[in-house]
Amino acid sequence: MSKELVTMNVFLTGATGHIGAAVLPALISAGHSVTALVRSPEKAAAVRAAGAEVAIGDIQDHDLVRRLAAGAEAVIATASPGDATSSAVETAFAEAVLDGLRPGATFLRTGGVWVHGSAPDVTEQTPRNAPALVAWREELDSRVLTAAGIRSILIEPGTVYGNGLGIPALVFAGERVGDPAALRLVGPGTQHWTSVHVDDLAELYVAALEQAESGSVYLGVNGESVTVRELGEAASRRLGLDGRVVAEDAAALVERLGGFGEALLLDQQATGEKARRELGWKPSRRSLLEEFAAGGYDPS
Repeated sequence: MSKELVTMNVFLTGATGHIGAAVLPALISAGHSVTALVRSPEKAAAVRAAGAEVAIGDIQDHDLVRRLAAGAEAVIATASPGDATSSAVETAFAEAVLDGLRPGATFLRTGGVWVHGSAPDVTEQTPRNAPALVAWREELDSRVLTAAGIRSILIEPGTVYGNGLGIPALVFAGERVGDPAALRLVGPGTQHWTSVHVDDLAELYVAALEQAESGSVYLGVNGESVTVRELGEAASRRLGLDGRVVAEDAAALVERLGGFGEALLLDQQATGEKARRELGWKPSRRSLLEEFAAGGYDPS
């Protein structure tokens, strides 16, 4: 039996970022009203054009965050510094939201599949074995998912792609080496990256907002199984290098990119079947490999 749709007043962070910029129109299209927190008048204009109300400020303005959370029926968090401050900033933001939310309101947060470490069949139940870069997430995720009096949801996206943005762009940015030239891979190339198109991911956020039970966790992945070597070969062809690639030593990648490099070495495969089964989520956009082949990441 289908559930009656209840539209919500949503407080959204990260509305101009890669994920949030897709979540915003998906929410509006589904009939929800959105207040987006943005950092500048310039960003505010784009958000208003998409149909949202705007609050200008920062996720580190905790008084503002508390007020916005208190006035919302749901908070969707997609913003993060993405650097060494992420743990402190996301934790303090979550605390402010929890302080502000009214009983029964929803808090939907963005995590990441990396927390589960390397595994050939990652599910939401896969024990956490996070690289150092994201090991801090476990405590915060657990705290919010078990918070009393609210409906809490966690989405763990895979490698997010689409619009030429995100981690996949690193593949095209690889060094050209040798004669004839070959594209340097991101690491040895044997590792799988589990992935999701940003527009499919946005639909998962809406489905989870409308249907998920409190305490739910969902992997945001489309089920594609592809190695970094396959991605590199596709990028090499688009760059006129005839598919030639050269592996990068794992230690060299870590030396080059530090903890981020360690995360990029994770070998992960996942189907995202739980979200399909429980929420009726149906990712339909072209795969990451197809996105490469179609020129979606060609240098401009």
